[in-house]
Amino acid sequence: MSGDNKPIGWWLKEVDRRLEAAFERVLAADGLTRRQWQALNAAADGQPIAVALAPFLDDDPAGLAAVTNPLVEREWLTGDELTAAGSRALADLTVKVQAHRREVTAGISGQEYLTTVGVLRRMAGNLK
Repeated sequence: MSGDNKPIGWWLKEVDRRLEAAFERVLAADGLTRRQWQALNAAADGQPIAVALAPFLDDDPAGLAAVTNPLVEREWLTGDELTAAGSRALADLTVKVQAHRREVTAGISGQEYLTTVGVLRRMAGNLK
């Protein structure tokens, strides 16, 4: 297949690859990775970080430590809890991430976005 006629699997991988790279660029100025961003959000939501990051770390304690230790060193995390400094950092980072998300979804209506997510959710469910 060529051009825009590629199958959904190709587009999923391409979007994932580009999202990962773009997200890393957005966070790089702050010396963070996407997984660290996810860890901060998990802590803010009261989720165990290991559970929130499990799909990305393959149950690897060393991988989890590589994500969380720098956040602990910055005094943004204590265990699974966000510190006051971590809350402030997360608020600042959220502004950047939201701007990035607006760029990613430019030209896509709210309904189109919800429809796309719904279709992908159902496809994932079909692949159990």
